[in-house]
Amino acid sequence: MPELPEVEITVRLLDDALKGAQIESALAPGINALKTFEPPLSALEGDRITRVRRRGKHLIVETAGGLALLIHLMSAGRLQLYDKRAGPRDRTSRLLLRLGGAGDDADAAAERELRLREFGSKQAAWVKLLSADLLECDDSLATLGPEAWPDPPALQALLAAPRPLHAVLRDQRVIAGIGRSWVDEILWHARLSPYKRGADLDTVEAGTLRAAMIETLGGAIAAYERTVSLPIPDKLPMPLLVHRHQGEPCPRCSTTLRAVHFEDYVIAYCPACQTDGRVLKDRRLSRLLR
Repeated sequence: MPELPEVEITVRLLDDALKGAQIESALAPGINALKTFEPPLSALEGDRITRVRRRGKHLIVETAGGLALLIHLMSAGRLQLYDKRAGPRDRTSRLLLRLGGAGDDADAAAERELRLREFGSKQAAWVKLLSADLLECDDSLATLGPEAWPDPPALQALLAAPRPLHAVLRDQRVIAGIGRSWVDEILWHARLSPYKRGADLDTVEAGTLRAAMIETLGGAIAAYERTVSLPIPDKLPMPLLVHRHQGEPCPRCSTTLRAVHFEDYVIAYCPACQTDGRVLKDRRLSRLLR
């Protein structure tokens, strides 16, 4: 799932490339992706893009005419800019913004197209077209917690819930931008168990966790700045050390990384660094042993 680092690099690249671009037409081949009907998508035609920004895992494309496209990529969406327009065989597109040029260079970019594409069968990515002055009132943004990067708040009070850190850090209402991939990395950097409860964090642990959050997310963004350019690839080269690396040696202590499997996601961790040597119960094995 694209999380804060992946959305941030997408925003940076698209903001630089799209400022001033005129929208010639707006289409929604994936009709289920469009979650609003007023204003109509056709209201974008002839408008110009002023900026692309991020809030949590959401992308926001703002226009000179006072409109804003609010986009959530969900688990398999990508927002990508192409020099050629999609052909009839492209079945991944959910939204197409066909663009003119920027400024005086209209002819040079006349074929560009911004596409929301989605891979897989779930078709969960969505788009809302809103008036910019109503954007922050939309439930999708109004319910978000503070940003996890670059300057998250003090975490001890924020995370003081009787829930495991792995769950509370992924709760967008508590803190915005972190998902399954990067929470594993953050907790590994902080040397904290994914099952430690937020309410049990002491002051030192909370400070360590905040520092790990800033360093981990900032480091991922810096890595993307070095390795990713337009067109944004379908799969980003995620600089992960722990997530998806269960069974491999821990990069810090060489202990074998372990995992806890759930129905639709996996928690990866180092027993030596995070759980005082204790191997957490794997839900798959627990079911088999009943």
